Amino acid sequence: MSTPISPDGLLIGALLRYPARAVQRRIIAGLNAAGFDDLRIPHMAVLQYPGPHEVRPSVLAERAGMSKQAMNQLLHSLERLGYIERHGTTGRARVVCFTQRGHAAWAMIDEILRTVEVEWSAELGQERFAQLKDILREVWRSPLLVTP
Repeated sequence: MSTPISPDGLLIGALLRYPARAVQRRIIAGLNAAGFDDLRIPHMAVLQYPGPHEVRPSVLAERAGMSKQAMNQLLHSLERLGYIERHGTTGRARVVCFTQRGHAAWAMIDEILRTVEVEWSAELGQERFAQLKDILREVWRSPLLVTP
């Protein structure tokens, strides 16, 4: 039995990571319940915002902070499961494209996230939730997100 972790004294990395992982678990649970039962948490490295549609695998790897080889394994898995296809011609970089099933899963992710926002807004109160989103948008646009 594990001891519950208290947020008191945690630094910003953990305070951001825990909610983000909870959202990812919620997305996968919702997708699985909606019939996309072959998707798992690692697939979120590909399915995270802004999504993989018409993007090169190397860009997806960079976004996810993983090697190209690891990303290609995930892409191969999603391709085998029918969520994506890779397109390209000789001399041009291949890009990832959603299949019809991939577009349906992406739409479900949007629906799940909208539900999460409604629930978090109810939990925190509309004003505080709006402030949280405003602060996160400000951080998003700030030079703090630029990595050295």
